[in-house]
Amino acid sequence: MIVTLTANPSIDRTVSLPEPLRRGAVHRAETVLSQPGGKGVNVSRVIAAAGVDTVAVLPGNDGDPLLRMLTDAAIDHRAVACTASARTNLTVAEHDGTTTKINEPGAALSAECLAALADQLDELTARASWIVLSGSLPPAVPTDWYAYLLHRLRGTRIAVDTSDAPLLALAAELESAAPQLLKPNADELAQLTRTDPAGLEDPVAAARAARTLVERGVDAVLATLGAAGAVLVTADGAWHAAAPAITPRSTVGAGDSALAGYLLADLAGLAAPDRLRRAVAYGSAAAALPGTGLPSPHHTDPRAVAVTTLEALHSR
Repeated sequence: MIVTLTANPSIDRTVSLPEPLRRGAVHRAETVLSQPGGKGVNVSRVIAAAGVDTVAVLPGNDGDPLLRMLTDAAIDHRAVACTASARTNLTVAEHDGTTTKINEPGAALSAECLAALADQLDELTARASWIVLSGSLPPAVPTDWYAYLLHRLRGTRIAVDTSDAPLLALAAELESAAPQLLKPNADELAQLTRTDPAGLEDPVAAARAARTLVERGVDAVLATLGAAGAVLVTADGAWHAAAPAITPRSTVGAGDSALAGYLLADLAGLAAPDRLRRAVAYGSAAAALPGTGLPSPHHTDPRAVAVTTLEALHSR
């Protein structure tokens, strides 16, 4: 079973436009779709669509529309009562795949709510193959909360996908509490390694940067690079997967889908190159879907993903 934590969940509302977005103009939406969201929730949605057990842990109150959406989607979840309903994030999707996102900050979480979320994770650890700590933290939550959870949940395999201050706080703790899997994009990898994100579009450069995190204790770094595919670095080697040719429709949820694809491959016992292949297949499938659509296995084609060994890094 895969357990996900989404401390800052959302209702993701996607407005699709039949024309390019123009500042100051009046637009008429082609379609409008609302779905349960937040990065951890997205991972659980993809995992559940593959027929694998998952539980989404999140703050939420009785009657919260987000919790009703999760129930309607048959996503098993554990909600902790908090002070406010989930935020709403707006995505404006254009026909050429350009997406503009406006994310609300979310409601502040009390110390009691944070403790209850951590307790929920504790209760689920015995059944969890992985725990995923994913997404931004709401206002007033300590930026080192993910690092605290890594210390608290020792003995459980943990994947982390976050950015900015929570990511930097986690980086400061890697020597004492490193996750088994870290999934940055190019910008986040640059934050972690204090490098230029433009240079990390090169898979070899990205893999070298990721290698420094493995040397600090992370078991595996899955770095997603957009159109350049992704790299996977472990103590045993480094690999690059090129993204297959697709018609991009929305990048929303692509990174979450890649993480879910990797975890599904891990549960299936696949080797590192095939875990990377499955991750890129899922991420690319998400980018080919409109709005906040997330892929099921039938959307993916791992055979279309070419994986190469980065020999120079293997020889280190």
